Amino acid sequence: MTRGNSTAKAAGIVTVVVAALLGSAYALGRSLVPDQVPGLSTGATTSADGPHYADQPSGGEPSGTPGASTGPAETGQDGSAPEASTDNLFGAHATSGSPRLALTFDDGPDPRYTPQVLALLREYDVHATFCVVGENAQNHPDLIQAIVNEGHTLCNHSWHHDVGLGARSADAIRSDLLRTNAAIRAAVPNAPIVWYRQPGGAWTYPVVSVARQLGMTPLHWSVDPSDWELPGAGKITATVLTQAEPGSVVLLHDAGGNRQGTVDALRRILPDLTARFELEALPTDPT
Repeated sequence: MTRGNSTAKAAGIVTVVVAALLGSAYALGRSLVPDQVPGLSTGATTSADGPHYADQPSGGEPSGTPGASTGPAETGQDGSAPEASTDNLFGAHATSGSPRLALTFDDGPDPRYTPQVLALLREYDVHATFCVVGENAQNHPDLIQAIVNEGHTLCNHSWHHDVGLGARSADAIRSDLLRTNAAIRAAVPNAPIVWYRQPGGAWTYPVVSVARQLGMTPLHWSVDPSDWELPGAGKITATVLTQAEPGSVVLLHDAGGNRQGTVDALRRILPDLTARFELEALPTDPT
C-alpha cells in the first residue's frame, strides 16, 4: 500500500467516526427535549367561567351612594343594547304613531324619584307612559295608583327587569308578564295595560309574540339619552332636546338607581318640549 492510499483510508475512517459521534449527540439532545403537545395553545384562554360583562358600565353609581336605589339591581339597563334597527325589533313600536311626542319612564315606581317626576309632569300638564317593574309595583301600589289617577299610561316592563327574558320559553315569558300584570292590577284593578317594553330592548320573536297574545303592544324607543349611565343632567337634556322630533318616543328612567340627574334634566326638558311639541301619554287602545 502506498503512503497516499494509507492517508486517504485514515481520513475516511476519521470521517465515519465524526459522523457517528454527531449522530449520537443529536439523538441524545432530542431525548432531553419534551415533545410538543399537539394543539396546545400558548396564548390566553377563555373558559366558560371566564369574565362576564354586564351591560351596565363598571364606572356607574358606587354602592352606598346616598339616594341609591334599594330596589333590584339593574344590570342591562334599557338603552344598553346597540342601536336597534327595524330588523331586530320584531315589530315593536319605536315611535308614537302620531306627530305627538311621548315621554316614557322605566323601572319604577320608586318612592324617591317617581313622585318628583309626577310633580313636574303635573306642573307642565304633560301626560306620559310609565313602564313599571312588577316587583316595584307590588312594593309601591300607592305610586301605581298615583300614576293612573294623574292620567298617565301604564306599561308592563317584566317582573324583575330580566334582560334575558326573551330567550326563555314561551311559558316562562307568559308567566313573567302575567305576574307583572297581576301586581299592577292589585293596585289599580281596572287600569288598562296595553304596552310591554322588553328590558334592555332585547327583543326576540317569542317575547313579542307572547306580549301580543296577552293583548300588549311591544314598545321600544327612538330617543335614548342613556340616563342610566348617570351622565349628568346637562348631557341628558342636550341629547333629548337635540334628537326629539315629532313622533319620538323618549326613554328616561324614574328608578333602578340614582335618578336625580334625570329629574333635574326633566326640569329643563319640559319647558322646551312643550313649546315645540304636543306631548302625550301613549294611547290605551294602540293599533
